[in-house]
Amino acid sequence: MIKHVVMWKFKESALNNTKEENIDEFASKLEALVGVIDEIVSLQVEKNILPAETGSDLILLSEFKSLQDLDTYNNHPEHQKVLAFGKEVIGERRAVDFEM
Repeated sequence: MIKHVVMWKFKESALNNTKEENIDEFASKLEALVGVIDEIVSLQVEKNILPAETGSDLILLSEFKSLQDLDTYNNHPEHQKVLAFGKEVIGERRAVDFEM
C-alpha cells in the first residue's frame, strides 16, 4: 500500500477569494475525486485546527495500491483540474509518499 501525504499553505487571497474560501473550495475539489478516480483506495482532507505561522493550512492523506495507481491518479485529467486551481491559490506545498 502506498501512502500519499500532502500539506499546503495557502495564499492570503487569490482569485478574488479569501484564504478560507480557497481552502474550502480546494478541499471540496479533492474530495470530489473519490469515485471518479478508481485508483483511490482512501482519501481524507483536513483543515489545520491550530493554524500557526509554521504550520500548513490543509492536509491530504490518501492511499493507493501501487506506485502505478498513484501515477494514474496524479496524471488523471480530473486531478489535473484540481491542480490547476491549486496553482492559483496555494503558496507552498510539501509531500511525502511511502510504502506500508
